[in-house]
Amino acid sequence: MPETLLLTPDAARRLIFDALTGAGTAPANATYFTEAILDTELSGMEGHGFYWLPFYCAHVKSGKVKGKVRPTVRQLTPAAFQADARDGFAHPAIEKGFESLIPAAKTFGVAALAVQNSYNAATLGFHTGTLARQGLLALGCTNARPMIAPPGGSRPVIGTNPLSFAVPGKPGKLAFLIDQSSSAVAWTAVRRAAEQGLAIPLGWAFDDKGQPTTDPVAGLAGSMAPAGGHKGFGQGLIVETLCAALAGGHLGPAIGSMMADDGVPVRCGQFFMAIDPKIFAGGLFAKKIAELTRSILDQDGARLPNGRREASIRRRLREGLPIEAGLHATLQAFARGERPDAGAGQAASIDAPTV
Repeated sequence: MPETLLLTPDAARRLIFDALTGAGTAPANATYFTEAILDTELSGMEGHGFYWLPFYCAHVKSGKVKGKVRPTVRQLTPAAFQADARDGFAHPAIEKGFESLIPAAKTFGVAALAVQNSYNAATLGFHTGTLARQGLLALGCTNARPMIAPPGGSRPVIGTNPLSFAVPGKPGKLAFLIDQSSSAVAWTAVRRAAEQGLAIPLGWAFDDKGQPTTDPVAGLAGSMAPAGGHKGFGQGLIVETLCAALAGGHLGPAIGSMMADDGVPVRCGQFFMAIDPKIFAGGLFAKKIAELTRSILDQDGARLPNGRREASIRRRLREGLPIEAGLHATLQAFARGERPDAGAGQAASIDAPTV
């Protein structure tokens, strides 16, 4: 077992920010991004936070992603906005876009933000959760490199294309949050199984012949299983339409690698919609959401979407955040402005479409 350290939330925040800025990210571009990675780790999603940070840092140092570029936001109508990440990180573009999206949604009832020329948006629930804590219903999605084949086919054509929906609760709180990929499991889960030499359950992936497999390496060379069969592929098509055809991101096959340090920009897309429930339903919205959540939580053993994340946040705020010692050392090296040798989180033998 690799040696594991425990970090306080403040120490983790400093490590993330220092690694990003030490690698060449402008401080103004790193703040919201840091909070997103920290939230992911606090939420217990280990394969989506610290794990990916060395890739982000390496891509800044190599110029694959422009760490200092400032995104631009163009107003298309009073309630429609287009953000251009300009081959920089997704997070600064999303953050800047939200500065226009939130007041527009509260003024007009509905507003939308399309993001193009973007990078890995990481955990979508952080972004939709940010909107929901402002009292808005939020829908968000991002496309990625192909990893899911169509029903009856064996060649991937769309990514694991996650979609998130967040519902506001009491002021500054969430009632619930849904954040799910179009695949049966996240791609990272299969990759980590391959790294550890573990078998995967049937139903996670197919080999390159389209046959179910328990071999994660064969699954990574083949395709991810869509969630719910054709329904998951349908969700992925919805995301591809919103993020590529509408937002202006590349279609999956043209998206640059999110893992290989090859200097090729990613240029995927994201799409967000925010709705002010008070304009549509007034106080009735909060009453019905409260009734809905009670009908779930009144059942023994039942939980709301995001329940595990919130429990993990409470626990890790008390106990600290685990991180492998080797990965910690890699991030410290980036924080010092160095470029570590390939190691934890940096090997690129298997390409990554998304997290």
